[in-house]
Order: sequence, then C-alpha cells, then structure tokens
Amino acid sequence: MKLKLVPVRSGAVWVKLGMQTFLKQPLALAGLFFIFMAVMSLATMLPIVGLPLAMTLLPAATLGLMAATREATQGKFPMPLILFTAFRAGPVKLRAMLMLGAMYAAGFMLAMGGSYLVDGGGFARLYLGGSTPTAELLQSPDFQTAMWVFIGLHLPLSLMFWHAPALVFWHDLPPLKSMFFSIVACFRNFWAFAVFGITWMGTIVVAILAIGTLGNVMGNPGLSGMLLFPALMLLASMFFTSLYFTYRDSFELEPPSQA
Repeated sequence: MKLKLVPVRSGAVWVKLGMQTFLKQPLALAGLFFIFMAVMSLATMLPIVGLPLAMTLLPAATLGLMAATREATQGKFPMPLILFTAFRAGPVKLRAMLMLGAMYAAGFMLAMGGSYLVDGGGFARLYLGGSTPTAELLQSPDFQTAMWVFIGLHLPLSLMFWHAPALVFWHDLPPLKSMFFSIVACFRNFWAFAVFGITWMGTIVVAILAIGTLGNVMGNPGLSGMLLFPALMLLASMFFTSLYFTYRDSFELEPPSQA
C-alpha cells in the first residue's frame, strides 16, 4: 500500500464522481445516509453516554457509506446491511474499528471541551443542537473564539480519521498506523483536498441561493424553507458518497474484495 500524489483538479473530480455515483443509485444511497443519520441521532439521545457512543460509531458508519459507494460504482444496488460492514467482518476488524472509534470520540470530546472552556458551552450547545442560534450569541466574541478553538482542534482530528476507517478495514492496518497514513495522505495532496472542500462549500452556497431565489420568484418565501432542509440532506449524502473517491485515489492499491 503506497500513498499517491494526485493533481489539484482531482478535488473537483471527486465532487463530480460523488454526485454522479449518487445519481446512479439515488434511492439506495440516500436511504443509507438517512439510516446513518438516524443511528447517530438515536445514539446521541442516550443520557450521558450518548454523544461519546455516537462518535465511537462514526468511523464504522462512515466505512459503511464508503462500502455502499464502492458497490454503486460496480453497478450494484447497496442493501441496508452494507452500512454495518464493519460489524460483520469478524472480531479482529471489529475490535480495531471500535478502538479507532474510541480514539475519535476522545479527540472530539477534547475539542468540544476546549470550546466549552472558552464560552461556557454556548458553542457546544448550539453545535450539538441543544440551543437555538440568536444574533446576540453568534456575535459574541467568546462564542466566535470558542468556534475557532473547536475548528483548530477538530480539523487535524478529521484529517487523521479521513482515510483511517478504510485503511483499517480494507488494508488491515492497526488504528494508530491508519491515522498516521491518513493525515500524511491528506497533507501530501493538500491542494486537491483544498479544492475538494472549496468546491463543496461553493456547491452548498449556490444551492442555498438558488432555493432562496426560487421562493422569491414564486412569491412564496415559505417554499424556500420547505425545500432547503431536504436539499441540504441530499447534498450531504452526495458529500459522503464522494469520500470513497478521495480514499481510492490517494492510495496505490484498490481494496481487496470483501465477502
């Protein structure tokens, strides 16, 4: 398994491939994404242990979506059970995936805790859906500082875990080694990933503006509110679909077939 250098334009290509693959199997991939969201939401509803549990399950659930994308690229219809791929591959890989998830949960809670120390939990409650955003809160210097503290701590964490689930599952790397190769691959292809992120951000902004314009043209601002959430969920599903291509093109070997 070797790291690969990709051209800068690969970032936009990954976005395009994610959208194209999603449109090949929209019902299956959208359905799997909503199951993924439902599992994460239900986990976070558990008292005390809910958030750490959800973060522990996140790498395994992300792998399931990547496996579903891989199936779709082969012309297959991904079934719901593929979302639980990491839990059906034997005790060794399951233990490695749960260890990876536990490390991600610890890192996420550390990043969230750092923001909590800055503003007393205002950003954390908003991020986790426990409060409603207000103009006063969003303009608060403490809130804005807490947001940047969280971003500064969470960004390297995300890069360490970007490819890690796939490397653990498809390449049998131990969790720590998979995290190392993941962040190295992201830095070696920094500009491609920068284009990837910018392209997705631009796509989301364009979608929001288009939906807002449609509501104004139709003389029904409420229509924009009705369309915005499902549109953003579909774009989020396409984003997760595109993750597989960032992994596939960053490493020399294709993952071996899985039963």
